[in-house]
Amino acid sequence: MANYEKLVVVTRATRLDGLVKQFNTVSQAKFYNKQAGVDFADYQNEHDAYQGALDIVRRESGFGLKTHFLDRELVPTYLFAPTDIVVALGQDGLVANTAKYIGKQPLIGVNPEPARFDGVLLPFSVDRLVPAVHSVLAGRAKIRQVTLAEAVLNDGQRLLAFNDLFIGARSHVSARYKITYCGKTESQSSSGVLVATGAGSTGWLSSMYNMAAGLTSGSQRKSVAFPWESRDLFFVVREPFASKHSQAGLVAGPVHPDGVLRLESSMPQGGAIFSDGVEAHFLNFNSGSIATIRAAEERAHLVVG
Repeated sequence: MANYEKLVVVTRATRLDGLVKQFNTVSQAKFYNKQAGVDFADYQNEHDAYQGALDIVRRESGFGLKTHFLDRELVPTYLFAPTDIVVALGQDGLVANTAKYIGKQPLIGVNPEPARFDGVLLPFSVDRLVPAVHSVLAGRAKIRQVTLAEAVLNDGQRLLAFNDLFIGARSHVSARYKITYCGKTESQSSSGVLVATGAGSTGWLSSMYNMAAGLTSGSQRKSVAFPWESRDLFFVVREPFASKHSQAGLVAGPVHPDGVLRLESSMPQGGAIFSDGVEAHFLNFNSGSIATIRAAEERAHLVVG
């Protein structure tokens, strides 16, 4: 029996919660959206399904453990303990944005509405949460160790990513930087650099390959997916611009465990590094900042059976 003392259930606000925050009440949100021709029923249905799933979790989350419900906005500052079991109730993104903050703790992804969400990272429905927790407590859960990416700045700041890192400008202006890869260095101006893990290789990275295939006459889309456990990363430069002052030779490639990708900012302001699509939590990447990108030593521990 593993020595766990607390169940931490990470929750998220629904789209309806976001509308209520904007318009103050459900009635006002419904009125404004109907005036705009938006199907408000879809917002309501999603919200009701999520609340129903949350109610079930509240009723069945005893397990002899203390239970704490934590909003996703508080995850980056919450101190997870080695005696915690973590449950993410939400979409795949909630799992990705929880995994990088909890260390080696087992993470159970629960799909609140399987008919709506694909749930690649959500192997459990609400009615399977109880046996999933019991399997963790009994030490017989099947755990998948997922490689994380890391960006480390020359001042010591560090950011982890479950799916991908983005290094570039915070607005829609060109990012300017020097890139070093496989012993070669060049100055670039682009829409930023994406670095994907195996878990993220079917997401943003895949969409970039789809775009490239669509722009190249006669090219065929190919799978760029690689295993979640792989210690490799893969980088792609978005829309590199070749000019007298910028090159476009180092635009994509694997970052192997014995190698690194290094980026030096040439932006006086507005440069940023963020992970897994969450722009609110970022590292400043301005002139003088050098980022070293590689696979992190730690891994996420996803319960899959």
